[in-house]
Amino acid sequence: MIVFKTFLKVLNKCKTPVIIYTVFLIFFAGFNVKTGDNSNNFVASKPNILIINNDEEKGITKELIKYLEENSNILDIKDEGDAINDALFYRKVNYVIYIPNNFREEFLSNKNPKIEIKSTGDYQSDLAKIMLERYIKVANIYVKVAKSEEELIENINNTISKQVKVETISKLDTNNLEKVAFYYNFANYSILAGSVYVVCLLLSSFKANNIKKRTAISSMNYKKYNRKLLLSNGLFAIILWLFYVLMSFILLGDIMYTIHGLIFIANSFVFTICALTIAFLIGNLVSNKNAINGIVNVIALGSSFLCGAFVPMQWLPDSVIKIAHVLPSYWYIRTNETLKTIEKIDFETMKPILFNMLVMIIFSIILTIISNIISSKKRKAWLRKN
Repeated sequence: MIVFKTFLKVLNKCKTPVIIYTVFLIFFAGFNVKTGDNSNNFVASKPNILIINNDEEKGITKELIKYLEENSNILDIKDEGDAINDALFYRKVNYVIYIPNNFREEFLSNKNPKIEIKSTGDYQSDLAKIMLERYIKVANIYVKVAKSEEELIENINNTISKQVKVETISKLDTNNLEKVAFYYNFANYSILAGSVYVVCLLLSSFKANNIKKRTAISSMNYKKYNRKLLLSNGLFAIILWLFYVLMSFILLGDIMYTIHGLIFIANSFVFTICALTIAFLIGNLVSNKNAINGIVNVIALGSSFLCGAFVPMQWLPDSVIKIAHVLPSYWYIRTNETLKTIEKIDFETMKPILFNMLVMIIFSIILTIISNIISSKKRKAWLRKN
């Protein structure tokens, strides 16, 4: 009881940074919820295309231009100086197509004339590229068998006029799951920072010489003392986790009552336990209270940036992702990113998620063993000196 009362006194001094980490989480999660797009409809977009035609606008050349006009927004920019380059730079146009001189004549002769292009390199330009390549590929097939240009054009038009009907058959609430994943990914920072700060400050307070001496001469077994200290820290970590879970229900709503929401919660609980063991290890290694703020920044911020809490994993370089594998945060965030894409929850789809949780549990066990070894050696060294 004495250990727990001392823990509460130290915890009371740590409330300000914990509140700050929580405010950050609520602010960014709330902002994400408000700005999220609630639409699940598929809307085809048209790229902005500029066509520079150096050939006669007739026959196959005319039909190509007509096809592009029907499936994109054709812009009119004079081919003078840097006008086209400026339009590309400022994203006014996504794709520039240069139809060469004698394109029609060479194409009908099956010489496969080359069309020069300029591109912004974004998804709109990729869409324009797909449209152009589709027309040219279809035309290349029919030019070999068509008996006349009219027959060629008719065959091409019949083929490319066939549209694919897009129908959304998935019932996965991707928009809301994205928001949940964002919230719990960002919670990686808040849980880790809060745990490391409080536990390190608590353990450094208990390492004061006068407290160490009282503990050494008391009747309390050192293992029992250590166990109570760990349980006290565990209670704080669980309360912190419960608060973040409660906030997720308030901010994210009904999606948290689904099986997906429950798995997000379970994953965050496993990570909270892992964060506690990380904090306990650091607390046993560090005694200087002034160094705690720096350690929190290195551990919490470093893990969050490297593992995809702030920047989505798909945007991170492969080299960074490989390094991130050695951090528990990677496996926690990887589960969140996987979970938001799973439509049906069953044993097969849960395998990667269970594996990630198992890795975090293994991390927790290893870190606890290392912490006990370090704590035991430091205690023996202190007793020899005193």
